[in-house]
Amino acid sequence: MIRKAPISMIMTQDVISLKKSDKLETAEHLFKKHKIRHIPVVNGNVIVGMLSYSDLLRLSFADITNDDDSVADVMVYNMFTIDQVMKRNIVTVSSANSIKEVAEILASKEFHALPVVDNNKLKGIVTTTDLIKYLLKQF
Repeated sequence: MIRKAPISMIMTQDVISLKKSDKLETAEHLFKKHKIRHIPVVNGNVIVGMLSYSDLLRLSFADITNDDDSVADVMVYNMFTIDQVMKRNIVTVSSANSIKEVAEILASKEFHALPVVDNNKLKGIVTTTDLIKYLLKQF
């Protein structure tokens, strides 16, 4: 294991992101298509929030059926915006932060993903899955 190895070694650099103006349906499609659980919300390259798949699942209980037993495609997502559902004031890390430092943040704050930001610009994302894969390679 490399001591002081930077998080840039294991972070995902090609980040799937959303804008606040995107639809929640778009977010759901991206979560499923790319098999991911967290998507940074950006304004240009500047991160303004984070949307998790769990955030969407909290809304999904509102799906309904109509009286004639056919399933109505009622989209609860149309009632909300990404801006309303996303987490704000998120914790970020720098690409220079060590893997150990990031692991400590993930463990102590019980986060599952952290955006990697340098000079106020989104450079990547690191997840608990990235960290576990890295640790497994060490054995």
